[in-house]
Amino acid sequence: MATYVIGDVQGCMSELQALLEAIQFNSGQDRLWFTGDLVNRGPQSLEVLRLVKGLGEQAITVLGNHDLHLLALAARGDMPGSRDSSLQAILSAPDREELLAWLRRRPLLHYDPAGGIVLAHAGLAPPWDLTTALTCAAELEQALSGPHYHAYFSHMYGNTPDQWRDDLEGWERLRYITNALTRMRYVDEQGRLDLKCKGPPGTQPNNLQPWFASPRRRNRELTIVFGHWAALGYYQGFGVYGVDGGCVWGGCLTALCLDDFSHVSVPCRRQS
Repeated sequence: MATYVIGDVQGCMSELQALLEAIQFNSGQDRLWFTGDLVNRGPQSLEVLRLVKGLGEQAITVLGNHDLHLLALAARGDMPGSRDSSLQAILSAPDREELLAWLRRRPLLHYDPAGGIVLAHAGLAPPWDLTTALTCAAELEQALSGPHYHAYFSHMYGNTPDQWRDDLEGWERLRYITNALTRMRYVDEQGRLDLKCKGPPGTQPNNLQPWFASPRRRNRELTIVFGHWAALGYYQGFGVYGVDGGCVWGGCLTALCLDDFSHVSVPCRRQS
């Protein structure tokens, strides 16, 4: 039995199938962890969502920012814009409500105490230790799974607050948690989130550093596996593994084996 972490799929169904073949995925024994962003921009978001949901307990997926965006569009009754046209198939599908209800109840964070491994879409905010991270993720999961989840999506978007405080409350607290777990790449010297800079390390302003390199990081004892950062590509360092190969942008789709931390990638087929 093996456990593999698969980076952001974003609707790249043919590449996902090729990757599962490459790792010789055994549906009767192996488990898959997904870093989130199952949907959006790729050609087959609906098919990816159905496949992962159909894996049942064999698969764990955390929510990414594109998954949350899909849920927000559905909750608010918005029609996808040109950037989100790949989501239309999901919103028009006969099993739409079943798929969206399943997606809305996915975790924001997964922790495996046996290996000390954390799975998150973007990472863990430097000010958070494990207990704080788990508590914050649970708060957001409760808001998403509760009867008043529509209200959350009306307050989800925005870049503030950018700095963690234990006394944050209400929508500001949930917005920070959302941004830290699903949108974070860089932080400044004080640990504040910078949500505008998206390039690879070395291209950022001098006052910024990758979240995992922050000297203020309180979760250094953990092994953290994350996606979200296509420009970073496959990355290993500081006790973290980044596995978003940017498949939807013409890069690759990557699987990291948690048994020996080897990785396998398949190229984007639309660019090959």
